[in-house]
Amino acid sequence: MGKLKTYQEQLQEIVEKGINAAEEQQKKLASKPFDYAEKLESEVREYSVKTLRSRYNGYSDSLFGQLRTLNSRFGNFAADLVAKLEKEAVEGADAVSEVADQVSKTAQDAKKTVAAKKPAARKPAAKKAVTEKGTTASA
Repeated sequence: MGKLKTYQEQLQEIVEKGINAAEEQQKKLASKPFDYAEKLESEVREYSVKTLRSRYNGYSDSLFGQLRTLNSRFGNFAADLVAKLEKEAVEGADAVSEVADQVSKTAQDAKKTVAAKKPAARKPAAKKAVTEKGTTASA
């Protein structure tokens, strides 16, 4: 069951790396329009492009933070599932061991019973003696 835990951890690392790569690419792509907008920005606007950028980055950070939280919850769920599977496997192995012990004891008891009921060795039958008249008599 240790392999399941390893697989679960590897899967979480892969997801985390994917999230980080997606976040990095998204920020690179998103920064281009803001860079151009900042160059064209005029002082007259109600909202500056810098303010919009900071809001956008805040929302973006929030989104990727939520994805990381979701990944962490998935990891906890998977760890609980692995623990339950390991517990059931141990309980199953214990049950099989108990049954094997019972079968072994039953076999030993049966062997003793068979040995106790084994008939004693038979004595050879007495030879019949032949009398003068040709009849047989038992000895």
